[in-house]
Amino acid sequence: MSNFDALKLAVEASMPNNTVLFDDRGMPSVMVKIPKFKVSDVITGGSQSTHPAFIVNGVEKDFIYISKYQNVVIDDRAYSLPMQDPKVAVNFDQAKAFSENKGQGWHLMTNAEWAAIALWCLKNGFLPRGNNNYGSDHSASHETGAASYSEGNRTARIATGSGPVTWSHNGDGSGIYDLNGNVWEWVGGYRTNEGEIQVIPDNNAAVTGTNQTASSTLWKAIDTTGALVAPGTSGTLKFDNTSKLVTTQSGTTGQGNVEFESMAKDASITTVPEILKSLGLFPAGTNLGGDRFYTDSSGERLAYRGGYWHSTSNAGVFSLNGYSTRSNVTTNIGFRSAFVE
Repeated sequence: MSNFDALKLAVEASMPNNTVLFDDRGMPSVMVKIPKFKVSDVITGGSQSTHPAFIVNGVEKDFIYISKYQNVVIDDRAYSLPMQDPKVAVNFDQAKAFSENKGQGWHLMTNAEWAAIALWCLKNGFLPRGNNNYGSDHSASHETGAASYSEGNRTARIATGSGPVTWSHNGDGSGIYDLNGNVWEWVGGYRTNEGEIQVIPDNNAAVTGTNQTASSTLWKAIDTTGALVAPGTSGTLKFDNTSKLVTTQSGTTGQGNVEFESMAKDASITTVPEILKSLGLFPAGTNLGGDRFYTDSSGERLAYRGGYWHSTSNAGVFSLNGYSTRSNVTTNIGFRSAFVE
């Protein structure tokens, strides 16, 4: 038995919802196994439809596997390992490539997958804390992680998974760590283009090699019924320069932000389609922790989620930053990979 096989047995014996998956070079990543659920399981009054995160190219998946830890990169491949300084200064296309270099099934964590986890947290009454205030949580300063990178004499990034269990998605050592703060995380399958909300349907962005370039024909807009339509169709859903949900842009375009729970819609939208709530693009409940939602209604903008070490109350599992172009690179943006069979 190899040391990696022994690691897999030890992880699964101590935490049955965790596993160690190997890439096509036989290198390990610690993953959290998330069983399929319906929209109604995480959104009160939601439909009986399977959550989009578990539908890939029309096939329902019994499980998705999410990196337990923010990823590091070794030989141009992403890995989920504990007690590491997470990879940063990576743009969207690099994060996608590092994830997919591991082989079939591996991909950059998608927005659909992130939203599924966030909604699960909300429904189960636990929103994880994290490193959102220079090594500690702004609301619980006694909770800290092990410094892996400092700014001056202050902790900035912490080592992956080094915080307390309250920094995992389920409040337990078996959970997904650091979804609140530490570093922002690129997510796939979602963007805005001139403010228009565009997605790659269901969780199809989880397919290794899916075209998510600016010119990809896979991007779809969303109309007021929740149907996916061609980008540029009249009356599709958009964010304006105040992060309000609209069907028609008016006035100045540009950046806006809002506390996610307080996001507004204009009068042209009678009922917000369920798909927006399922994808964490419109609030599906209350008591969301002050998480901030940032949009830019000009040009193509991709998203990263969760916040970083200086976001304080703006960070959290529902926080989304949609200000950036796909080429943006900073020391507070990282990523995590995921896997589907």
